[in-house]
Amino acid sequence: MTDTAGRNQVNWGIMGTGWIASQFAKDLAHAGNAAKYAVASRSEESAARFAGEHGFERSYGSYNEMLQDPELDIVYVATPHPFHKENVLACLEAGKAVLCEKPFTMNARQLEQLVETARENKLFLMEGMWTRFLPPVVQAKQWIAEGKIGEVRLVKADFGFRIGWEPESRLLNPDLGGGALLDAGVYPVSFASMIFGEQPQNVWSTAHIGETGVDEQFSVLLSYPGGRSASLNGAVRLNLSNEAVIYGTEGYIRLPFFLAGKEAYLHQNGQDEPKTFKDDRTCIGYAFEAEEAGRCILEGRTESTVIPLEESLEIMKLMDTIRGQWGLRYKFE
Repeated sequence: MTDTAGRNQVNWGIMGTGWIASQFAKDLAHAGNAAKYAVASRSEESAARFAGEHGFERSYGSYNEMLQDPELDIVYVATPHPFHKENVLACLEAGKAVLCEKPFTMNARQLEQLVETARENKLFLMEGMWTRFLPPVVQAKQWIAEGKIGEVRLVKADFGFRIGWEPESRLLNPDLGGGALLDAGVYPVSFASMIFGEQPQNVWSTAHIGETGVDEQFSVLLSYPGGRSASLNGAVRLNLSNEAVIYGTEGYIRLPFFLAGKEAYLHQNGQDEPKTFKDDRTCIGYAFEAEEAGRCILEGRTESTVIPLEESLEIMKLMDTIRGQWGLRYKFE
C-alpha cells in the first residue's frame, strides 16, 4: 500500500462498472477524504466510459493492470458476490486496501482466508455495510446508548422487493449466488448484530426455495442471552415494509426504510408524540462508509470499529447456519 503520511486524501479505485459501482462513484464526490483515481473492468471500453461519466483519472481494461498502479490506495470491489473472494484476494496480494460490497463472500470459509491475508499483510479490509454509517442509524444507536428506550428486548427488521420472473438474472440464478438471504437478508441480519452487539444463542429459520433452487423469501428468529430476540425477514420476490423497529423496556425506535432511509423516530413510554430525526444529506449514503475507510487508512488502522472483521465473520457464519437449515449450497462453494 502506498505511503499516506502527511496526506488528507486516499486514491480510490473501483473494480467493476455495474449499477452498484456507479452509485458508489457518484457518492465519492461527497467524501471529503476521497479522490476519484481509477476504475477497472474486464472491458477497456466499459472502464473508459465509466471513468469519463464519473470523473476518474485513469481506466484499466483488466483488474490486475489497475492493481499494479503504485498510486492506488484502496479498491472498492463492486463485482457480483461469487467473485468477491478472488477479487479481494487479488487486491490484498497486490498490497491494496479493500472495501468490499456486501455480502462480503459466499460463506465464512472464504472470508476467513481474506481476513487472514489482510492481517498477515497489515492491510485495511472492511465490509461495505453502508447502512451502519447513515445518520439515522447512528442517531438510533445514540438514543439506545443514552438509555432513551431502556433495555433493548426485541429487534424486527425486514428487507424485501419483488423482481420479475427472470430465472437467469443475478438474483434468481444459483450460478451467480442468487437468493434473498445473501443479497437482501444480509441487511437485517447485520442490523440485529449491530444492535445487540453479539451473536445469537439459537437460530430458527424457514425459506421458500423457488424453481431455480434459490431462496426467494425467508424468515429468521434469533434468540439472545436474557430472553432477547430478533425477528428478521428478506425476499426478492415479495415486497416487504423494509423498516426496522427496536423495542426497549421504555419505548421503541422506528427506522422507515432502514437500510437507506433519512428518518428515525423515537417513541418513549408516556409521550404522545415521537421525537423525530431527519437527515438532510444530499448524497445517496455511500460517502459515509467511504470516509470511514479513508479515515482508517490515513490513521494507519487496518479495521473499522464500526464493522470490525470479526463481526463480519460472525455474520457470515450465521448466514451459513441459516442456509444450512434449508439445505441450500452453491455448487462452487
